[in-house]
This record gives sequence, C-alpha cells and structure tokens, in this order.
Amino acid sequence: MRILFLGDVMGRAGRQAVTDRLPGLRTDWRLDAVVVNGENASSGRGLNAAQAANLFEAGADVVTLGDHAFDQKDMARAIEDDPRILRPVNYAKSAPGRGARIYEIGGRKLLVAQVLGRVFMSRQYDDPFAPVDTILKGQTLGRTVDAILIDMHCEATSEKMAMGHFCDGRASVVVGTHTHVPTADACILPGGTAYQTDAGMCGDYDSVIGMQKAEPLRRFVVGMPKDRFEPATGEATLCGLFVETDDTTGLASHVAQVRVGGRLGQSAP
Repeated sequence: MRILFLGDVMGRAGRQAVTDRLPGLRTDWRLDAVVVNGENASSGRGLNAAQAANLFEAGADVVTLGDHAFDQKDMARAIEDDPRILRPVNYAKSAPGRGARIYEIGGRKLLVAQVLGRVFMSRQYDDPFAPVDTILKGQTLGRTVDAILIDMHCEATSEKMAMGHFCDGRASVVVGTHTHVPTADACILPGGTAYQTDAGMCGDYDSVIGMQKAEPLRRFVVGMPKDRFEPATGEATLCGLFVETDDTTGLASHVAQVRVGGRLGQSAP
C-alpha cells in the first residue's frame, strides 16, 4: 500500500493547503490511503463537523484527532455519526467515538489507531502502551489486515520513540504528531516499521508553531498574556510522511518525509 500521513492541520491556512494540494497528490503519487491529523484545524483548537467533511472531500480517508478532540462542541456527535474520525484510544471509555478501526479502502484493509502520550501533557490519560498492545495482538499484519498505522500524539520525543520500538515489526507505521515541527528522523526501524518522531504540521511556518508570532513572543518575553493566540494565515507547508508497504508482510519497504509548499525546504517521495 502507498500511504500518506499528514500532520496536524493548523487553522485556515492548513485546511486550505490540504484542500488545494491533496487531490493532486493522491493522483500524482498513486496513493492508496490518506490519513490526516485534524487536531488543530479549527483555529488551532479541535475540529468541527463541517471542516472534517472538507478534509474528506479533499481526499482524506481517515481523520485523527488528539488532546483537543472535543474542543468543538459538535464533534461529540460527528464522531459518533462518521466512523472515519478517530479520537485517542486511551481517552475515557465513556468518551464518544472510537480510537481504532479497520478501514477497507480499495479492497485493502488498513487499521488506524490513535493514542495520546502522557509525558508533559496537560492532563493525565490512561497508559498508551497497553491499548496499543491489545490492538496489535488482535491482528496479524499482512494477513488479517494489509497495513497498520499508529498516530502517537504527544509532547515528548522519548515517548514517541519508545512507542515506535514497542510496535516495531507489528505495525506498518508509527508517526508522531502534536509538536508541529517535522523531525529529521524518518526511517524504517530494524523490525520493518516506518517511523518519524513528528510529522510536523500543515500550517504557516512563519509563526510560533502555527500561531501568529506577536502574542507568543510577548508571553515569552514579559510573562503576561495580552491577546488570544490566533493562527498564522500565510501560505502553509503540507507536512507528513509517505510510506509504501510490502504486499506480503505489511511492513514498510519505503519511507519519505513530505514537505510541499510554503516556507520549508521541499521534500517528496
């Protein structure tokens, strides 16, 4: 399978980049599946139902969320109505929606799961490793499913790396989200799992992690808030990870960072 994962969609600039560029990338790169993290699409805090529909219309097959999953009130209903939207699997069991599903896309089965880390996060969540282990033990990569993608949404690079090695040989892809900066460590781990610590954001990089610079700078310099954080609105860079899997084993055979448009150096499969 040829899979594209796109990192956190940040505000209107990020949504516009996905809308403008993803349809062409699906064709040009002959993509079988596209997974998009929509965690910050709504002014940097969550995702609403209309914006989710726009991401699907642009070519996303699955949209993952994160710690801001239910910041937009209508998402609690939308995630129940649309199985293509996933919240973290280690949220409380009473939370709406699900954190992992198997999707049949073009006759192939892709398991997608999202999980939240705990290190340096604003509130404690359940252990991320136990539910991922249960999910992976329930499937046989290359037999019951063609590919498995894990979106590890967390702050600490060490925790993301630990999850990558924990899943090595059992998942096709483990990719980090949340910190909005693409890391330069895309690779295939020894057991055959594609890995990147953070895919980066789909947003304007003339910013402070996607926000207009003035207010974050003020808070760092003087230690006092004055205005709300507002998403930057310049041309966004589409950031993510491209992975091609082996048809027999379901493990990764090729991995490449993706950076398209905007200010960052460009990179494509």
